[in-house]
Amino acid sequence: MTNSKTVLIISTLDTKREETRYLKYKFKEIGVLPLLMDLSMRGKEASHAELTPSHVASAGGSTIEEINTSKERSTITNIIIDGATKIARDLYAAGKIDGVMALGGSTGSLMATDVMRALPFGIPKLMISSTAALPGLSTKYIGTGDILLFHSVIEISGVTDMLANVMDRACYAMKGMIEYVNNTLATHNKKTIAMTMLGPCEQCARAVRSALEKEGYQVTGFSAAGVGDQAMEKMISEGFFQGVIDLAPGGVGEHYFGYMRDGGPNRLESAGKKGIPQIISTCSVNHMTPSRSKYKKEFHDRPKYDLDKFRTWLRLNPSELKEVANEFARKLNGTKAPVKLIIPMQGWSSVDAKGNPTFNPEEDRIFVETLRAKLDPRIEIIEIDANMEDSAFSQQVIKSALELF
Repeated sequence: MTNSKTVLIISTLDTKREETRYLKYKFKEIGVLPLLMDLSMRGKEASHAELTPSHVASAGGSTIEEINTSKERSTITNIIIDGATKIARDLYAAGKIDGVMALGGSTGSLMATDVMRALPFGIPKLMISSTAALPGLSTKYIGTGDILLFHSVIEISGVTDMLANVMDRACYAMKGMIEYVNNTLATHNKKTIAMTMLGPCEQCARAVRSALEKEGYQVTGFSAAGVGDQAMEKMISEGFFQGVIDLAPGGVGEHYFGYMRDGGPNRLESAGKKGIPQIISTCSVNHMTPSRSKYKKEFHDRPKYDLDKFRTWLRLNPSELKEVANEFARKLNGTKAPVKLIIPMQGWSSVDAKGNPTFNPEEDRIFVETLRAKLDPRIEIIEIDANMEDSAFSQQVIKSALELF
């Protein structure tokens, strides 16, 4: 098996020894080399993994003896996750693993997927979990990672015919991903662009993508509803892109206020730190989406727009527009590459259009003027007398992109 691909298996042998042994032997049977990392924290038997709990604890800055005797479960769990993450990253950087697979219940799935999310987009990641369907857990497992979540349905307890079938299918799926797919996503010699997208600026996004693709660019879209733009920031920092068109950076304000489309603490920062040029606009920036549980009494009196029966956009007031503009300036000042802000002065989306209840271009100027006062003068602000969904606006974005990238 000297030319075989290698899969890192993450498991806890103190609770899943028999099942992990089956998984390991199945990989060998189908010509894949397994490399086992054991995250056990209370194991009494010898591990027999290639990467034992002692290795993992040491990589996390502790010892297995300290882990075994500690009563601080959350602390030792974080140490084990940190150690496993460091080992997995080092293995990947050295070209020693081609994919990652894990199996577990809720705790095992949470730990293993934390490690998986630390690895770059493109390396195959497969989590066999008996708790994949529990409300709220699947989003925690996947987060911003390109993780294939395989719901075992049955408990991972004893190698029954049913569980063996689940693990067999998972092993063959992993073999297919590592042997028949090119997972090396090198970006050199490509003009790769990240672009945020959202339903209310979809027409603009389509026009921009189509025009740039004709010029030889690859445009990768991210849904700016919270998780997608967090993933984009992570991938920008990992070097996947050479330019960014951020049409919908509303996640900045959503994080600041703690609302549903929270783009995370790093929103609008990664490109500047990486030295990648950016074009930024304002789709959804003048709206907020608090969950119903966070509604204040005065929210019911705000101008609003119902996107559908599940989602309502409320307009920001003048004070909130100033606060969000200050956040934009704080995040963008000091950027290491050119930035153009292109602002449509007749509405920031199809929702924010003449005749709709949240349309208020006079208040939008508060955001623009605050930005002008606080932004580094090197950052260009371009105002377009159009709605974001008008062709005049998309043409300006295209023109700026061809100049900047």
